[in-house]
Amino acid sequence: FLSHLQMSAIGKLSFHRKIIRTFPTFKYHIRGHRVSIPQNFTDYESIKQYNPQIPENFNFAKDVLDVWAEQEKRADGPALWWVNDRKEEVRWSFDELGFHSRRLANVLSGVCSLNQQDRVFLVLPKVPEWWLVNVACLRTGTVLLPGTYQLTARDILHRLQTSRARCVITDESLAPVLDSVASQCSSLQHKLLVSPTKRDGWMNFGDLLRNASSDHECVNTRSDDPMTIFFTSGTTGSPKMTQHSHSSYGIGLTVNGRYWLDLTERDVLWNTSDTGWAKSAWSSVFAPWTQGACVFIHHMPRFNSHTVLETLSNYPITTFCTAPTAYRMLVQEDLSKYHFNTLQHCLSAGEPINPDVMRKWKDATGLDIYEGYGQTETVLIAGTFKGMKINAGSFGKASPAYDVQVVDEAGNVLPRGVEGNIGIRVKPHKPFCLFTEYTDDLVRTAECYVGDFYLTGDRGRMDQDGYLWFEGRADDVILSAGYRIGPFEVENALIEHQAVAESAVVSSPDPIRGEVVKAFVVLTPEYKSQDQDQLVKKLQTHVKEVTAPYKYPRKIEFVEQLPKTISGKIRRVELRNKEWVGRTII
Repeated sequence: FLSHLQMSAIGKLSFHRKIIRTFPTFKYHIRGHRVSIPQNFTDYESIKQYNPQIPENFNFAKDVLDVWAEQEKRADGPALWWVNDRKEEVRWSFDELGFHSRRLANVLSGVCSLNQQDRVFLVLPKVPEWWLVNVACLRTGTVLLPGTYQLTARDILHRLQTSRARCVITDESLAPVLDSVASQCSSLQHKLLVSPTKRDGWMNFGDLLRNASSDHECVNTRSDDPMTIFFTSGTTGSPKMTQHSHSSYGIGLTVNGRYWLDLTERDVLWNTSDTGWAKSAWSSVFAPWTQGACVFIHHMPRFNSHTVLETLSNYPITTFCTAPTAYRMLVQEDLSKYHFNTLQHCLSAGEPINPDVMRKWKDATGLDIYEGYGQTETVLIAGTFKGMKINAGSFGKASPAYDVQVVDEAGNVLPRGVEGNIGIRVKPHKPFCLFTEYTDDLVRTAECYVGDFYLTGDRGRMDQDGYLWFEGRADDVILSAGYRIGPFEVENALIEHQAVAESAVVSSPDPIRGEVVKAFVVLTPEYKSQDQDQLVKKLQTHVKEVTAPYKYPRKIEFVEQLPKTISGKIRRVELRNKEWVGRTII
């Protein structure tokens, strides 16, 4: 798949000599000196001035990417830097990204006859074509529906039928799966295959791209026109189509890039998110490119701690963003073997991160981990920003994009320190960087709003200093003998024990307390042969010592694996249902 991209623009793809010109400060990093990168703000109070003006028409490809390409000081530098385990590389400047994406835009609007707001279903791993499709859809005004590469035939069928997508783009691994359901999708008209080989019934992506013109005029899109739809993970029901506009992500994610990621045009950002998650749109497309930063990708078939650490050591990556699970794996390695000469800023998102993991990473690297909180429906809701005191266990303060409050079930703002629902104020004015709707689902869209607030579905509290603390999903909170117990804190305590590889905490019926805390635990290999009754007692004692004693799991069940959504989130609802179905507590 690389050959047609590299050979199709001879004379435009000579990249390797450009890196020194683009990032001259790296020579100081390589000699072992950390060079502080200037912040885009002075302190937390200064970022509250963020108030972007939303034009009537906006298109990220034309109004951001093409503008960077026109700027001489940035046009020759890599906008996209892709590598894999076979030592293959692709580096594109903003100009070259524009060149290839305009050709693909002609394929979509020409050969595929896609019109503005038609839907394109994209399922690819971390290959350069994924980024090309993202930008080409912006240029044509077609609505992009990304899907994770782990989708099953049933998942794909649901997404195609629900979205009524007219075009699908995937590779040779998933093409047979898609073919098995395509006949049941009446809207599907075009199938593009990203592969050097041919397949019956599919148009070859590379052939189409080679023969397409690079002369394309970007369509005019209104700021509130639909731009992308992400399917939520479906933790508590069937996946919802979360729709964003050209401005909600295209402009809204400026807050992520400028303040949380703190990127400049000299930065190289590596975000490890799966291409099917909204976090890839956040930190692999809009947030870095709005700042003119380079998006770095290392395509690995599966997560490998050694490969990640080697990559951070061998490439001039300044900013690293990954999930807490990845950090947990990384700190188990001997970090003293690696030297991150250019790394300046480390971030975490997707789930709360364990304070013990943050401490181990800081001890080994000298770098803090800055946590961020958001969801598919939003941009950054809250985070810890450079210069802010990091309170381990808190995900920071509200981002300037939103007025974030903790509210009760009626939408009334609660006093500081009181647990409630984390909400975003939407009245008198709905923030432009909030999702448009759950497409074709007015009921579930309406259920998100109470009073003047959009409810995130998460519970938390805000302390006297404005820091937000996560307590758990609204439907995961356990009420036991009058105590409200969030599962995260119990899971957080369990994971600190060397016997625990993973855990999930849910409520379980109890004749005295109504419900009690139950933990499903996946053991680390060295503890699987130990006496389980004794291990239960050790874990219970450990939790009592780490957190409030009333929160300890009165029930523990050892399992080989935990049920998860396709995006890797634990399906606590499945475990909770297992405990409660057919059982009534009087």
